[in-house]
Amino acid sequence: MTASDNKPAPTNSRAPLWLLIGCAAFLALAAAGITLLNRESPNAPAPVAIGGPFVLETGDNQKVSDQDLRGAPFLVFFGYTHCPDVCPTTLFQISEILRALGPEAKIKALFVTVDPERDTPQLMRDYASSFDPRVIGLSGDRDAIDRMERAYRVYARKAPAKTGDYAMDHSALIYLMDRDGKFLRPFNVERPPEQAAAELKAVLAAQ
Repeated sequence: MTASDNKPAPTNSRAPLWLLIGCAAFLALAAAGITLLNRESPNAPAPVAIGGPFVLETGDNQKVSDQDLRGAPFLVFFGYTHCPDVCPTTLFQISEILRALGPEAKIKALFVTVDPERDTPQLMRDYASSFDPRVIGLSGDRDAIDRMERAYRVYARKAPAKTGDYAMDHSALIYLMDRDGKFLRPFNVERPPEQAAAELKAVLAAQ
């Protein structure tokens, strides 16, 4: 018997073809399963809607509803007339954008009070008159304001001062709504008016 007779028989280092095919099929099924698991479940909650029906008052004893605004995009901003800085600054920025857009552009901006106890419709009208004519000041009773705040997911609460007066803490998002009153996206006024006006022109053209 020679030394070579004591060596073990050589084995095939390559996997059989049927095994490779099986592994490939398993990996494909696993990948498909992961994809299905990563998809949103049909029972998952739908995204929270923003906006909805409302009826508020102008200072001219007229009602303004969401139905009255149908047919053209519009902006919505919540604030109050006693606001020391954010509200007047934001309304000035909106006015500059509307002016850059041009007087014939059919788009309005609603300034809705979060402080109806002090902001009567007449006071909102007088306050809004300091800005572009397309800025409409709106107020109403507490229930009507609360309903609109809920519909737009607005945060607002009283912040009592030591003097016995109060301020209003509130969210300062500007809502861009489409011609059907559906929320498109937040509208950014912290940029050159011409740039913001170009976005509104594109929205108007698409509507």
